[in-house]
Amino acid sequence: MALTPQGDIDAVVSGSHGNPFAVLGVHEGEKGLLARCFIPHAESVTAFTLAGKRAAELLRRHDAGFFDGRLTIRKRQPLKYLARNAGGEWWVTDAYSFGPVLGPMDDYYIGEGSHLRLFDKLGAHVIDHEGAHGVHFAVWAPNAQRVSVVGDFNEWDGRRHAMRRRVDTGIWEVFVPDIDAGRVYKYEIVGPDGKRVPLKADPFAFRAELRPATGSITDHSPAHDWGDAAHRSFWRDADARRQPVSTYEVHAGSWQRHDDGSFLTWDELAERLIPYVVDMGFTHIEFLPITEHPYDPSWGYQTTGLYAPTARFGEPEGFARFVDGAHRAGIGVILDWVPAHFPTDAHGLARFDGTALYEHADPRKGFHPDWNTAIYNFGRREVLAYLVNNALFWAEKYHLDGLRVDAVASMLYLDYSRKAGEWIPNELGGRENLEAVDFLQKMNAAVYGSHPGIMTIAEESTSWPKVSHPVHEGGLGFGFKWNMGFMHDTLQYMAREPVHRKHHHNDITFGLLYAFSENFVLPLSHDEVVHGKGTLLSKMSGDDWEQFATLRAYYAFMWGYPGKKLLFMGQEFAQRREWSEARALDWDLLEAPAHEGVRRLLRDLNHAYRETPALHARDCEPEGFRWLIADDAQNSVFAWLRMAPDAPPVAVISNFTPVARSDYRVPLPNAGTWREIVNTDAGDYGGSGQGNGGAVEAVAEDGGRIVARMTLPPLATIMLEYEP
Repeated sequence: MALTPQGDIDAVVSGSHGNPFAVLGVHEGEKGLLARCFIPHAESVTAFTLAGKRAAELLRRHDAGFFDGRLTIRKRQPLKYLARNAGGEWWVTDAYSFGPVLGPMDDYYIGEGSHLRLFDKLGAHVIDHEGAHGVHFAVWAPNAQRVSVVGDFNEWDGRRHAMRRRVDTGIWEVFVPDIDAGRVYKYEIVGPDGKRVPLKADPFAFRAELRPATGSITDHSPAHDWGDAAHRSFWRDADARRQPVSTYEVHAGSWQRHDDGSFLTWDELAERLIPYVVDMGFTHIEFLPITEHPYDPSWGYQTTGLYAPTARFGEPEGFARFVDGAHRAGIGVILDWVPAHFPTDAHGLARFDGTALYEHADPRKGFHPDWNTAIYNFGRREVLAYLVNNALFWAEKYHLDGLRVDAVASMLYLDYSRKAGEWIPNELGGRENLEAVDFLQKMNAAVYGSHPGIMTIAEESTSWPKVSHPVHEGGLGFGFKWNMGFMHDTLQYMAREPVHRKHHHNDITFGLLYAFSENFVLPLSHDEVVHGKGTLLSKMSGDDWEQFATLRAYYAFMWGYPGKKLLFMGQEFAQRREWSEARALDWDLLEAPAHEGVRRLLRDLNHAYRETPALHARDCEPEGFRWLIADDAQNSVFAWLRMAPDAPPVAVISNFTPVARSDYRVPLPNAGTWREIVNTDAGDYGGSGQGNGGAVEAVAEDGGRIVARMTLPPLATIMLEYEP
């Protein structure tokens, strides 16, 4: 009498069975337990318990390798099989004889979209389960007819480890015994139309192959032995708005390289980059996206593995070591994070289970015309949970200090880069993407609620209100927002010939009308030095000397301006060539005094900013700023006061003409000595060496007005700190 219906046998062998767990493994029969297995290449199979007790000799029911038979054991338990053929014998532990790993509470929270530890449940996890060691795989593919995990451990044969479907959630899972970390795998998915989709990488993979390979790799959950308690404790208790935050933006693949052009590893980057950043006085490193991505020229912004540090720089643990090392040196690490869109590479999220799953089906909402990418369906609770969990993952597993969220404006507006008729209004008839707003609010609330030492930073280029205001006040909940208006207006001003600047004085003054409407970061980012835009040095007007002088004056102007600071790598020494991800920065420029002078200035500006409370403690509050001179358009001079409680004030004075101005009168709040802490025209920086001998005296004039008469060097910014 046949123990298995022929239809089930044929379906298993062909890989078309909708529920292989109902057939394979250990099952109750009419006369006790029976076992069924599918082991290609086997000619005979003997069943054993995991303890080694012989349980049955199984019969081959199909030449492809289907076996079944009655068991001599009475207790249902996992089995292993001794398979044989003419070439020898081998052991196979039966994945179908194990129970599920996920439980009903996982189903409940996953189905509700409120599970905040999905990264502990989905993906590939090395575990011990029911007496065996192996890897548990779980993936969301609710519309699939079949999902199998395939890899080098099963000859990429989707029939061998077809997964168990959890009907309530659309999650598929299987425990594969006898494999460990380091195994390459993907998912083979049969869509609702019965056709196989291209093999998919794991959306929750902790590790991925080095491009051009696209497989996921089984790995242990990140579990570094951290030594950064002091760093994390400081930021957990600090108000980041009132701390100095000066960020060095880095593309890890092109900051430096080996002589042969190959990438540095994370450990090599730690040896070189961390000491450099410490010496330069920056407080944070912000990496362009280091999540796995297939295409180098995307700079990481078209990511296919949101949970995996890219394999370009070594194993994931190397990145954890880098972050730990940075923290021990007092440096924070911020990740450029891309939840706005994803590429349509065949192995990625696009049409993951044969349907528009992570993206909107309608291209008017689901396709990004600027980048030819897919847009996440923020209205789907599983997609929202995938992204929120990813933010929590980086904060928890890699101790990141912040997430800079890319392309927020493209998320907020349904008509972003779209013409009339190319977008769908929201339910209120407006152009705001209410689902994206909900996602950003939930993400920020979850991150700040779980990791109070972190900061989130929005790259948002419009006048959307309350980007960096709390969610409970109707804001998006970010800690900071990039001040794109500052970047645009000030660079536009610096590009003008000095003789014309007096006609565009408001390029500088206008920004102070809104400088405290958000918690701003002033960004001079990678976006300003690519795609034919040149470099910051080349954006300055004039001859070579004037360009260097203007750039130095501009940097000190910015470091004295209210707001946190961000500078892209290479601009600290006035890189001349436009940045390319394909080569290292031009470090040999530091042999030239003009370039080394800019680097010295940046280092001194960072240290002055960090050590002088007036320059940072009220970056985000109007009480920390006061104009001293706002209307001298004729001379292109600007002066203001920076203030903080219980700290001496600092006056910042910029002269954006190549004319030195002697006996220039600057009103100041206090009579007495004001010590010069920065002068961008100093000879050490490559300037002409003009100034005020290190200090000025402010005196009361008739009428009680306090004024200091001073020399304003050409194309220069000076900072004066009051000495009580």
